[in-house]
Amino acid sequence: MLWSLIKIIAFVLAVTALTYGATQLMEVDGGATIAIAGIEITLSTLELVFAFGALVVAVWLSLKVLAFLVATFKFLNGDETAISRYFDRNRERKGYEALGEGMMALASGEGHLAMTKAARADKLLKQPQLTNLLTAQAAEMTGDRAKAEETYKKLLADDKTRFVGVRGIMKQKLSDGDTDTALALAKKAFALKPKHEETQDVLLRLQAEKADWAGARQTLGAKLKSGSLPRDVHKRRDAVLALSEAKGIADEGKSIEARETAIEANRLSPDLIPAAIMAAQGYISEGNARYATRVLTKAWAAQPHPDLAAAFAEIVPDETPQDRLKRFTKLTKSTADHPETKMLMAELYISAEDFPAAKRALGDLVKDQPTARILTLMAAIERGEGAEDSVVRGWLTRALTAPRGPQWICDNCQHIHSGWAATCSNCGSFDTLSWKAPPSDDVAMPSGTEMLPLIVGSPKGTEIAVVDPVADAESVDDAEVVEDKDEK
Repeated sequence: MLWSLIKIIAFVLAVTALTYGATQLMEVDGGATIAIAGIEITLSTLELVFAFGALVVAVWLSLKVLAFLVATFKFLNGDETAISRYFDRNRERKGYEALGEGMMALASGEGHLAMTKAARADKLLKQPQLTNLLTAQAAEMTGDRAKAEETYKKLLADDKTRFVGVRGIMKQKLSDGDTDTALALAKKAFALKPKHEETQDVLLRLQAEKADWAGARQTLGAKLKSGSLPRDVHKRRDAVLALSEAKGIADEGKSIEARETAIEANRLSPDLIPAAIMAAQGYISEGNARYATRVLTKAWAAQPHPDLAAAFAEIVPDETPQDRLKRFTKLTKSTADHPETKMLMAELYISAEDFPAAKRALGDLVKDQPTARILTLMAAIERGEGAEDSVVRGWLTRALTAPRGPQWICDNCQHIHSGWAATCSNCGSFDTLSWKAPPSDDVAMPSGTEMLPLIVGSPKGTEIAVVDPVADAESVDDAEVVEDKDEK
């Protein structure tokens, strides 16, 4: 509607301008005299302008007639397509003009105009490999999904445009949430163009979502070969995929294959914590304590983590607290100043009931980094030293509102996960989980070893209690209630 109004206004302005110009020319004095074969023709200024315009049109028509006569002459001399080529050139020129105007309209966001120009170009050019893509994209812009899909399907018939058609339908299925169909189309597009980076990324993401780890590793290898992925990044992500594959194999009950795949993942990326743990557990099941120790020590040196300490404790589950303290020295000696090492040593001393040493092991962490886990450790130390319940309850109360410390957090969307995963459950990003402190205190309570591991696996006949701030705070309150009742 707006475009029609603009054209009407432009027409009115053009007529007005021509009328005004003709009026001005009529008022101009003088003219021109043309003498041809003794005949003189006198023209006014306005007549001279019209005569010049007529001359230009006559020259143009003469050239067209001359070109047609040449085509006719060629036809009479045996060139059967000469006349048809003459008219085809005009049609082709107009078709390419319409195609160019359609592309400009598409770039300008005028979807309906682009579809109109695409239809005209298709009628003139008879080259659907050029016009169908413009039609499909214009249909998507105007929200005509059915027309877009129909046009993309037409592109599948030509080898030159098949990839474009598959990719277009794939993107539609992705936007519709039909990931199963999108995955099948992504595989087909990848087979047509293995080096197409966007197709590689889409296929890799969908394979990871569907837990097709073996296929994802093949796609990742193709990205490396095509040069779209640095070798060090490929090595890290291949380790993540290998670890995920190992977990899937383990769920199927194939323990030996899972162990071998986990060891491969650890070899590819020694600092990948879950891979190190799974590889170490595989070595432990084989009775190879030396290799398990080596794997966990190397991973701990790169990134201390409570799960690594728990796995290290599994190597010798029945040792005494004193023997465990001595053995853990090999794990912690390279990271003595790391907060995780200090908390680990405090837990070990608590297990050995050496509470003053546990307090010394924490050092300034209580003041500098008062996380829930550190404050809970202090509560355990105070209880071990025989402090009053009010003191223990004070530490536990502080722990309830304290920052929770490092957790598995997605670098892309900052979503907090209870455990490591290859893909973020919130945004679907691949290999974006890092062990770090959350950006704010409003986070989920960690579970298991993240809260207070205390390195389970105590010697036979000895139980080590894991302190939980919520439960202990309630137990202290319950104890006071009982004491009040007894006094009464």
